[in-house]
Amino acid sequence: MTTPLPTVVLVHGAFADAATWIGVISELRSHGIPVLAPPNPLRGLASDASYVASVVAQIDGPVVLVGHSYGGALITVAGAAENVVGLVYVAAFVPHEDETLGELQGRFPDSLLPGSLKEWTYPLVGGDSAVEVTIDEAAFPAVFAADVAVEVTRVLAAAQRPLAAAAFAEAAWLTKPSWALVAGADRAIHPEVQRFCARRAGAVVVELPDASHAVALSAPRQVAELIGDAVRATS
Repeated sequence: MTTPLPTVVLVHGAFADAATWIGVISELRSHGIPVLAPPNPLRGLASDASYVASVVAQIDGPVVLVGHSYGGALITVAGAAENVVGLVYVAAFVPHEDETLGELQGRFPDSLLPGSLKEWTYPLVGGDSAVEVTIDEAAFPAVFAADVAVEVTRVLAAAQRPLAAAAFAEAAWLTKPSWALVAGADRAIHPEVQRFCARRAGAVVVELPDASHAVALSAPRQVAELIGDAVRATS
């Protein structure tokens, strides 16, 4: 009897949606690997991770969780689910318990991201409001997707999904075996942050020296290959 492959659950990061995984999904499915790419609410680490965990809990069989960018923090928390057998980080944060994303980023040189954020507000129940952020449209191509066609980055910039600012102040923790792809030309999460996180997590690491933060769009085959390695190792 053949053991079924783990289901790959792809978790996108801030300022994007699940469509950023389109090439990766195609590559994985061409190799017979089951894939799901749920929406990330982007309202805060604890609540977003709970949502991802609820998706994982409804999948029969083992799961390999894949997180891009801020999605890496979410899979670090949701990865505690019993049926999660591996974690794959793609140009992502990998925080430890009681470590906020702001603290983690603060140990390294700034990327272009902090100075390129635009603040908005959104209403809360009861009449209060909270802050959310997007990347300034003019800065978006350089910050997020420098190796993606300009006409595509313009669409991505216009279609951004904002991230609640509170997400940067909540903590997460690490559990399962991991793999990591470092985007060497990333201007959103400094590559040194990615290298440090991957090394600290004991991850199997692949680095693409010329890849931007949007590596899942610009290099889907290489991203899918690393995910495939994780799937095979945990099958």
